[in-house]
Amino acid sequence: MDHDDLRLTPRTRTAELLAWAAAEGREPVAEGPLRAVLALLELGGARLHDGWPELTSAAVEHLLYERLYLYVQPAPGEDPLAYGAAVELLIDHQRAAKRLNAKRYERLQAEARWQGEVAAGLLHRADLVTWPRLYTLLLRADGVDEHDPEAVRGWLDWFRDLTPEDRVAVYEALEDTGTLDRVDVDGGWGPARMLSVAMATDGARLMLENGLMQRSYRNLADANALGLPMPAELAGDPASFEAAVVAEALELFGGWTVPGLPELLATEYLDLAPEPGQDEIDAYLAQFPPEEEAVEETVEEQAAGQEPQD
Repeated sequence: MDHDDLRLTPRTRTAELLAWAAAEGREPVAEGPLRAVLALLELGGARLHDGWPELTSAAVEHLLYERLYLYVQPAPGEDPLAYGAAVELLIDHQRAAKRLNAKRYERLQAEARWQGEVAAGLLHRADLVTWPRLYTLLLRADGVDEHDPEAVRGWLDWFRDLTPEDRVAVYEALEDTGTLDRVDVDGGWGPARMLSVAMATDGARLMLENGLMQRSYRNLADANALGLPMPAELAGDPASFEAAVVAEALELFGGWTVPGLPELLATEYLDLAPEPGQDEIDAYLAQFPPEEEAVEETVEEQAAGQEPQD
């Protein structure tokens, strides 16, 4: 979108935060994880003050425990703990800017450190991947140049020709090599796992699209409050705006995995990353206890110090 108030891509202040950290002599944080953290915080609904996400316990938990593992696949050699470290750096910055008092600062730092360790573990779990994350791992395991679109397509064509049994063997190899932590509670890489991957991917993309739309409409509301007219993109052709949102969500997803891969999986190679139908979803959910009973079990697990099963 050309209209500044409809811009979709979050304009994170990553470079500014890195420069501040360097000037303060603080431990360096990887740029990629920091950029992802700032974008996901904003798209997750965090309020902005002067371009910086407002940090709360709920926002930190939502990012590190519920959203991060849906979207990001750390680059080779990149420490998964970098995402928690990025949140800690932002907390330090907001404390220096006098947006956090001492008590709130200490609480948020402790939560970010703990949640960052949890997030690093979730990023290794075989049962929590999405299609873009899974195929990113497969491409890297085979040494494919992820910045070469033709090489990525060639690998996807090769994988498409495999039998279902051979595909499962390729998935299992990620666990055999320790790339992903083996999780046996759901029967391995069977139909239930494939369906859960598909559902997680669809949900992740929809949340990203909703976040982009909400972000743009917030900017638009601010403009309207100043008496500015409705931009032509919304007044005349909302369908083009919605299409731009879908494209932007896929591009962002690619920036956190392999550029262009999420779009390929959602279009040309949809058979390798199928979207679930309602009948499949209903059959999958029927395996689980009623919501009230499930909540009670989750509370009991947490009381026992266990992580809820997904």
